[in-house]
Amino acid sequence: MNKTFSVPRGTSDILPDAAPLWEELETKARKICKSYGYREIRTPVYEDTNLFSRSLGQTSDVVNKQLLELASAKEDEGLALRPEGTASVVRSYLENSFDKKEQLSKFFYIGPMFRGERPQKGRLRQFHQIGVEAIGIDGASPFHDAEILALAMHLLQEFNVQGPKLKINSLGSKEDKEHISIWLRTEFTKHKNELCEDCQNRFERNVFRVLDCKNEVCRKVVNAVIGKDKALPLSDNSLKYFGYVQKALKDSGINFEISPHLVRGLDYYTHTVFEITAEGLGSQDAVGAGGRYDRLLDDLGGNEKTEYGAIGFALGIERILLATEKKQAEPQAIDAFVIETQPEYQHRAFQLLSDLRKNSISATASFSGGSMKSLMSRANKASARFALIIGDQEYKDKTVSVKNMSTGQQETVQLSEVVEVIKKKLN
Repeated sequence: MNKTFSVPRGTSDILPDAAPLWEELETKARKICKSYGYREIRTPVYEDTNLFSRSLGQTSDVVNKQLLELASAKEDEGLALRPEGTASVVRSYLENSFDKKEQLSKFFYIGPMFRGERPQKGRLRQFHQIGVEAIGIDGASPFHDAEILALAMHLLQEFNVQGPKLKINSLGSKEDKEHISIWLRTEFTKHKNELCEDCQNRFERNVFRVLDCKNEVCRKVVNAVIGKDKALPLSDNSLKYFGYVQKALKDSGINFEISPHLVRGLDYYTHTVFEITAEGLGSQDAVGAGGRYDRLLDDLGGNEKTEYGAIGFALGIERILLATEKKQAEPQAIDAFVIETQPEYQHRAFQLLSDLRKNSISATASFSGGSMKSLMSRANKASARFALIIGDQEYKDKTVSVKNMSTGQQETVQLSEVVEVIKKKLN
């Protein structure tokens, strides 16, 4: 017995019934991103493994637990499927010297990402993201932060996501993070043994991650030690920066809440970080997240004399579709369905199809014969606007019967005039 195959665990097929929803979402994303001045960039789905370990941080769960590395014939060539898009975009930005060409580069991307984690609803091993990155010499401004946040919320509103909620926080500058790291270790030292195993490891490698842990025991420790609503101790400059971001959002009418324990799971974030949740997704309710990552440019080989600014976000397409009010795409209509009643008429039907398609009229045919009733049924299932019938009399007279599938009206048209007649009817 031949073995049957299933889709790999943690992945899913995007079937023809669902593909139009994806296409609609991607089309909206491209239109909106371009209206904000962002340009599309497409990077490889795999990169040098060191790019991710350096950018995401050796302490991150993505690098330690989830990176999908590729086997290679060359021992010195370590490659991994991309777990997120920011590192690849920054690599491309530096490699192609965008910093020497323009003050600020604004990119967006759409594509698959890969993480080797336990699959569950809204969390796959191959998933898809819409991402946005603003990078450059002029990129370190609270107003760029506010623009990024506004763009993310604009996209989700256009996608009809249910109840999007924006949560923001500030991690402060690189120096602030170093001071806060020491402060957190001091505060948590007495309670280290109460933390979950993951957080005990994070305590030494990246104590910020303890704040982000979803374990109930860890949540209680965090709330007891530093307070449920207590903000991180930031410098005056960082507080001022964060205040500008908040004011810009308020001035734009964008609702948000400050989430003082929000830190995000990647090491490269500084200053503004954020997460957007949606209704109806259960525990995995985040549909997007991002933040400012100025230091990443230096970590990946940027010019030491250049002060870069960078901020971005990624939205998860699968989660967006789970959270959207529109669960089913409209049937994909086709302009014309050509019906030939005899096998010997197929060559004429094929030529008619070619003429229609050359004129940007979508068209198909059965080429399988059958009764008129069954062929008309197939035209209906194809959601055809018109049925173009070549029967005995039509073949003899070099005509075509054109039937409007909505009204049932039918007329006979000269074969040489069918294309122009259909074009007029469609317009």
